[in-house]
Amino acid sequence: MGLRLPEGTWWDWDVIAWDAAALRPAAGHDLACHHDLELIFGDPMFVSCPARFHDPVFRAPTSEEPVRVTRHLGEEPPVLVAFEADAGGPEPVPCLIAAERVEVVRETVLRYWRADAAPHQRFAPWVRPPAPQGS
Repeated sequence: MGLRLPEGTWWDWDVIAWDAAALRPAAGHDLACHHDLELIFGDPMFVSCPARFHDPVFRAPTSEEPVRVTRHLGEEPPVLVAFEADAGGPEPVPCLIAAERVEVVRETVLRYWRADAAPHQRFAPWVRPPAPQGS
């Protein structure tokens, strides 16, 4: 069985952060202003997916995919997520992510600065408050 997402409009996706600690694809219906869902893959070991994609269909890995990843890593990963997604080409792209763990976070994350945001409002990693104006 594939990864189960909460109900919502998750057709636009992009990777908002990726380092050795985590891979964070985020989704929403209009990524210009905000996203409402993040998948946090802790300690990613193997990633095969585009940085931006649309309409992913999460599924159980095929019988060959765990073998391929295990051969590459030398061990079976604790988490293996497979999906097909529209990456702008004529056919869906098969995607595969192996990690130590995965967390599904549903929360509105703004992708632009708002001075009047609620105190605990989350912002995308690149959003910074404007620099103070000189006197």
